This record gives sequence, C-alpha cells and structure tokens, in this order.
Amino acid sequence: MNEGTQVSGTFRKLWPHEQDLFRDHLMRLDRTNRLMRFAHGVSDSFIEDYARQMTDAGSTVFAYIEDGQVRAVAELKKLGDTWGREAEAAFSVETAYQDHGLGTELMGRVIRAARNRGVHLLYMSCLASNARMQAIARKHDATLRFEPGEVIGEIVPREPSYFSLLAEAVEDRVGFMMAVLDLQRRIVKAA
Repeated sequence: MNEGTQVSGTFRKLWPHEQDLFRDHLMRLDRTNRLMRFAHGVSDSFIEDYARQMTDAGSTVFAYIEDGQVRAVAELKKLGDTWGREAEAAFSVETAYQDHGLGTELMGRVIRAARNRGVHLLYMSCLASNARMQAIARKHDATLRFEPGEVIGEIVPREPSYFSLLAEAVEDRVGFMMAVLDLQRRIVKAA
C-alpha cells in the first residue's frame, strides 16, 4: 500500500455466492470507469450478465471490501478452457477509492494466484488513456507494448513455491471465514 494510505477495509477473494457484491461494485462504476474497465461503454444489463458469470468463466476475483461493499476488484481470467500458460488480469476501482494503492495491492494478489496456477504469461490490456492501469503494471515490472488505442502489459510470474502456495491457502481460509461473517451481517441487516 502507498505510504499514508487510509483504508479500513479488507482484501480477499470473492466466493461464488457473492456475485451480487461483484455486480453492485461494477454497477457503481461511473461511465468513465466502466469505459476504463471494459474498454468500451457497457450497459447495466451487460454488467448483470457479466457478474452472473463471475466464476463460470474460471475467474478468480480478488476484492477490496469496506463496510460490507466491494470497492475495488481484480480478476484473474484463464484464457481457454483450463488453466494454461497464459491468463489475463482486469481491474476496477471506484472513483473515491482510486489513488490509495488498492489496484497495486490487488495486482500483487493476481500475480501470486497466476504463479500458483502455473501461468507463465499474464496479460493486462487497457486503453492508451488509462494511465493508472499502466502505472500499476509498471510497479509490477510489466513489459508494456503500445498499440493503436491500447496498451498491452505482459508479466512473467515466477514459478510457484511452497511459500506462495501457503500464503494463498492461508488467505483463502481467513477470507472464507470473513465471507461467512459478511453474509451473516447482511442477513441480520435485511431481517
């Protein structure tokens, strides 16, 4: 995280039963942030469909959650039917939460997850005007390739290690407990 960053939420994976939290985050993105995330304008119905397929597409979604709401996400998406040599990373951060190091933190988790799944090349694609995404990519030693209207970032994750696998497993256990507690809070609040 950046020095002086004031965030009080938690970072963890989203679980399949939390598609609504993912959807609500994407719905809160303003027009500009939707454009930056999807590289074109998207409708609310597109977001509904996209969120419904959160885990169907083999994605791993990491989130920053504050006060029960997802404020930033990073997705690790497999390319093809199985985890293979290549995968893609995608991010979105709500406007009020930008420039606090959330994307950088989430990117580190995506890279570790890619590493632990044997991914040899992680792609990030963004609009040429998306300076924030390019800055995050540079912080993680991405090679940037500039093409007309877009920038392709490539990161080569290291091989998985006992410690990288253990770190993700421990975070998953803690994250699952936090997801259960979050669900319990939402149920109580709704009653």
